[in-house]
Amino acid sequence: MAVWDDLVGQDRVVEQLTAAARDADAYVTASSAGEQVRVSGSAMTHAWLFTGPPGSGRSTAARAFAAALQCVSPDRALGGAPGCGFCDGCHTSLIGTHADVEVIRTDLLTIGVKQTRDQVRRAQLSPAGGRWQVIVLEDADRLTEGAANVLLKAIEEPAPRTVWLLCTPSVEDVLPTIRSRCRLLALRTPPVAAVAEVLIRRDGIERDVAEAVAQATRGHIGRARRLATDERARARREAVLRLPQRVSDIGGGLRAAQELIDAAAEDAKQLADELDEKETEELRAALGGAEGKRMPRGTAGAMKELEDRHKRRATRVQRDALDLALTDLTGFYRDVLAHQFGSAVAMAGGAGAQAVERAAADSRPEQTLRRIEAILACREALDRNVSPLLAVEAMAMELRTP
Repeated sequence: MAVWDDLVGQDRVVEQLTAAARDADAYVTASSAGEQVRVSGSAMTHAWLFTGPPGSGRSTAARAFAAALQCVSPDRALGGAPGCGFCDGCHTSLIGTHADVEVIRTDLLTIGVKQTRDQVRRAQLSPAGGRWQVIVLEDADRLTEGAANVLLKAIEEPAPRTVWLLCTPSVEDVLPTIRSRCRLLALRTPPVAAVAEVLIRRDGIERDVAEAVAQATRGHIGRARRLATDERARARREAVLRLPQRVSDIGGGLRAAQELIDAAAEDAKQLADELDEKETEELRAALGGAEGKRMPRGTAGAMKELEDRHKRRATRVQRDALDLALTDLTGFYRDVLAHQFGSAVAMAGGAGAQAVERAAADSRPEQTLRRIEAILACREALDRNVSPLLAVEAMAMELRTP
């Protein structure tokens, strides 16, 4: 199993990263032997920007590249490409225990100056035991302006064997000065068939279920896996997609808006509870706490800090869950519009072909476009911290407009 196996439908990206890993390996090998290293023309560089829509595998690609950079497989000397997936460098990088691979993700809405400065200081160090010092910033789009400026200075003056891997939905999500100093890798949404095959091969999902959820999520492998394995997630998605049928009058629209908020809150609570429980148990074990017994003296502060972090994370998780529901709703109207124009494109599913056909027959394409615009306006309002209920109620009134 190579480190690239979980990167679905990104053959061109894999080729680029494999070439860079080869040149990076040659650079370290030559440097260690005291040989002169040729830098010009190398496929390797010190800063990368991974972009792509949700579900494209930005973070997966970055972590796989980090593992390939740390690969110590003997096959490399025989012409094999770095990234075997089995050696100690690959394995520890992929599971998150490699001393020279730092993966930064945030549970909050932003990444601040202090956290960024901590990582910049780490970036100035030489690798502790690996071949490169690799810092993966999964949410580079959440950097505050001050934090982005701190990062810019680090990228402008990189340490010799430090690599920054930044992940954002688009190039517009980072400062122009940062993206101009990074090598851009644009990932695409994976083909639906490829996502279904991965679910079947890796997760043991039945083919009909795998194909249905892959189509429903339009190639978002993380969401597809969750829909395939979580019956409650499927039920909540179906409830969201019933909203267009319930906004024929004001009362129905307001009730549907409240139910959409409630469904997103329930979805967020389930996700947050799963994460909270896992992290709490891991911290208890790390602090020496036995199950069912009181924690050792002096650990209350650490446990309280974790509880506060969980409370702050709840805001982001709920916002993400609501945005996901709105994305599903956009997909419904996309199917309606495709049907109105006679397109043979496959429907996302969930609400059923009959609901799409009925909505297409009861409206005109320009009305469908206005409804899609209303959903986009709702998402923009949420980004401006408008009350979620008010934003969704306003959207629901627009959805019922003839």
